[in-house]
Amino acid sequence: MATVNVQEVIDSRKLSGFQVLVVSLCALIVLIDGFDTQAIGYVAPAIVRSWHVDRAALTPVFSAGLLGLMLGALAFGPVADRFGRKPVLIFCTLFFGVMSLLTSTADSVQSLIILRFITGLGLGGAMPNAIALTTEYAPKRIRATTIMIMFCGFSLGAALGGVAAASLISHFGWKSVFVLGGIVPCLAFPFLAALLPESIRYLVVQGERGERVAAILRRIDPAASIPAGATFTVEEHKAKGFVVRQLFANGRGPFTLLIWLVFFMSLLDLYFVTNWLPTIITDSGIAVSRAALITAMYQVGGILGTLLLGRLFDRFSPFVMLALTYLAASVFVLLIGTVGTSIGALVLTVFGAGFCVVGGQIGANALTANSYPTAIRSTGVGWALGIGRIGSIVGPMIGGQLLSLHWPIRQIFLVAAAPVLIASLAALCISFLRRAPLAEEHGLQTGASTP
Repeated sequence: MATVNVQEVIDSRKLSGFQVLVVSLCALIVLIDGFDTQAIGYVAPAIVRSWHVDRAALTPVFSAGLLGLMLGALAFGPVADRFGRKPVLIFCTLFFGVMSLLTSTADSVQSLIILRFITGLGLGGAMPNAIALTTEYAPKRIRATTIMIMFCGFSLGAALGGVAAASLISHFGWKSVFVLGGIVPCLAFPFLAALLPESIRYLVVQGERGERVAAILRRIDPAASIPAGATFTVEEHKAKGFVVRQLFANGRGPFTLLIWLVFFMSLLDLYFVTNWLPTIITDSGIAVSRAALITAMYQVGGILGTLLLGRLFDRFSPFVMLALTYLAASVFVLLIGTVGTSIGALVLTVFGAGFCVVGGQIGANALTANSYPTAIRSTGVGWALGIGRIGSIVGPMIGGQLLSLHWPIRQIFLVAAAPVLIASLAALCISFLRRAPLAEEHGLQTGASTP
């Protein structure tokens, strides 16, 4: 009976149209996710003016949404490792779409807190599974690049949120931003359900029927010769016991703790900037619409950073490159607080900060996904994002506190530069340890055969 190593087939061939479709659908999901996640930051100044509330009153709104993101990532990662990537992805997409529509009905800070929390559950569950699914269809030689290109969808969605908010708020009010953020995922749901495949590596690890695996392989390479009755394998094994515990098994503990620190500090800084930057810029005398567009440059920089950094991560020592990226991020974040109200200087420094902070975070997503085996990949990415979401909750809280104390902008961004500097040191420690076993190098073979 012939044996076919599924990962060897994927690694030995060029990226096919079918794989591009998978990556594109995952990119669409994270694009919508990025739009809905960042929407609250763009509409915050308009809400403050519409409801006549103090800007610090929105801090619980930011934190509630991020708490939902954290719990969604922690919960849906293990669920996907148990039941599959596809059902979790399409459910979460529909769920946060419906909840975004309901957010447009909010009429008080309290109702907005509740609705953003529930929406966050779906947003948090979608992201790690889009990363995992892309990882499992990407050839090893371009895996980091593929994941990071896919995740550009998040930055693009966040940037489009700024552009859309600038127009929608002025014409239809802030609630229209959430209406748009809800309609798009609801419309995308049937297409995702019809076109998105389950992870082929997940199917093999779970011992699914061989004909289902063979059908996907033929879509990857129609010319592939697959013998009847073949057994399909990957060099991994099915997780046993409590799946989260496996993140610390087989020498993975030091890597897991350090990557959690990277995510915590990176997301703390990312959400510190994206949630409060429009308000800080507006307070300095710049119009709300222009402040939204300047903040959107943070995500535009992130897109370009992602495209360029992916190739560097694939070609050179990835965690050294990640450390250097976060080191540069600390410099750009510090500079934001020193340029005053100069539009050109703000655009340049915000763009540079996004290039390094957002690009670094997306790089960390890719490297984390590639550092855990299939059986625990969604859990590994989900828990890293979940722990990181604690930082993303703390970040806006710190920003709100500093603003309430009326700290000078320069001092605020001096504080904001510290977390990414710590992330740089943690990434450098990972590069020295290299204790995290790659999926391709460890584990026992498991198979699924045709009857």
